[in-house]
Amino acid sequence: MIETGIFNANQAVEIDYMELDRIIDQEFNNDKENLIMILQVIQHQYNYLPQASLLYLSEKIGVPFSQIYGLSTFYSTFSLEPRGRNIISVCLGTACYVRGGARVWERIQEILNVGAGKTTEDMRFTLEPVRCIGCCGLGPVVKINEDIHSRIGREKIQQVLDRYQ
Repeated sequence: MIETGIFNANQAVEIDYMELDRIIDQEFNNDKENLIMILQVIQHQYNYLPQASLLYLSEKIGVPFSQIYGLSTFYSTFSLEPRGRNIISVCLGTACYVRGGARVWERIQEILNVGAGKTTEDMRFTLEPVRCIGCCGLGPVVKINEDIHSRIGREKIQQVLDRYQ
């Protein structure tokens, strides 16, 4: 594997190159115009974008690695670091903030012992602040994976997190 200095050296993940071939060839007809959609499928499969998969994709569809890396870092939906099984997005937009979003954010950090953009040691949770989830009337709002937890207070956070064992 080529070391580029932009990826975490502890990223030891087994890449299924046959599956990458299937994705690139069969799902997207080896078409570089589908690059973002290919990246989305790879992200879904590994829960992040492993360096080896991006290098392979670059060679396979003939797009410079720098361009793939640029897309991977431009869109916040993509991650170059391994993420937890459950992605927690805490809304810190104005409506949620004034309804106690900051206190919810602090409590989740206390419970999980992680900061913004970090993943728990057991790879169970990744914590991300967001500026708006689009549920302003229901704040404060916490999104875990695709589940929305509205009007959540500090006292209910542990119960909610326990559902994601």
